[in-house]
Amino acid sequence: MSDTTTALIALDWGTSSLRGFRLSASGAVLETRASGHGIQHLPEPGEAGFEAAFSALCGDWLEGAPVPVVAGGMVGSAQGWREVPYLACPTPLAGLHEAAERVITRAGVEILLAPGLIFEPEGGTPEVMRGEEIQIAGTLAGQPDWQAGSTIVLPGTHCKWADIRGGSVAGFATYMTGELFALLRGHSILGRLMSDAPTGESDRADAFARGIALAAEAGPGDLTRQIFSTRTLGLTGQLPGGVLADYCSGLLIGHEIVSGLRGSDGAPIVLVGSGALCTRYAEALRQLSGQGPAAIIENPAPAGLHRFARDAGLL
Repeated sequence: MSDTTTALIALDWGTSSLRGFRLSASGAVLETRASGHGIQHLPEPGEAGFEAAFSALCGDWLEGAPVPVVAGGMVGSAQGWREVPYLACPTPLAGLHEAAERVITRAGVEILLAPGLIFEPEGGTPEVMRGEEIQIAGTLAGQPDWQAGSTIVLPGTHCKWADIRGGSVAGFATYMTGELFALLRGHSILGRLMSDAPTGESDRADAFARGIALAAEAGPGDLTRQIFSTRTLGLTGQLPGGVLADYCSGLLIGHEIVSGLRGSDGAPIVLVGSGALCTRYAEALRQLSGQGPAAIIENPAPAGLHRFARDAGLL
């Protein structure tokens, strides 16, 4: 089969958005499409909404010779097209397909849905992920050293720190850093002094670094006390409104990384996600540990979905 011929359609179907990839047999991305039809923004309620969103995004891709279709993300959640159970960690990434579920559209197209992961540490509280496991699988594809042992960090609304050992997700931790920042900026007294006033990049970087430095000095329980400094530094004029968001971001990311590094055991750290946010995490890592990430991977979902399909015998 030519490497320009469609061999797989892969869907990264989240809460707020849907992305589709037309892939070759080797995993090369031939075409990418996106829509706002995440599982909470379907064109109509229920199963009909999933059918309509799927058909609108990639129906014409299937008009020729039929090819396999796989999907990962919140489409397999309790609110998704069909709920796919969580796999318990430690989980070999090569075995995700063993817990997959299938849906069949009215047109007879079969879609293989990936499971999420659950980690229940002894004496701790449960952790769950859905969609990140596909990104982790894509990040590790063709990387034997990272598969042997690494820490995969996926910054975002709910940042995941995944412990990789021997090709398996041994465990992971979730930090609500992105959501907490959004709440503080948009719905707390701290946000009232934050502004979008034009500010020099060096001033913003300095404020971000100042927040990280304060996080590095923190003791147990200090986060909620330190957060209030976002307001007092603004009130006293020590920081202008245009950099207060950067300062608060540095403080929150700094606290997350201080905690995450305690569990990384010196393994190489790989950042996965958008370039701008990962750049911030890389800066914080260098400031707190003296060492940056082993790599920044921006979009491993197509590679992860290709690996999922290959492991399931669809390619």
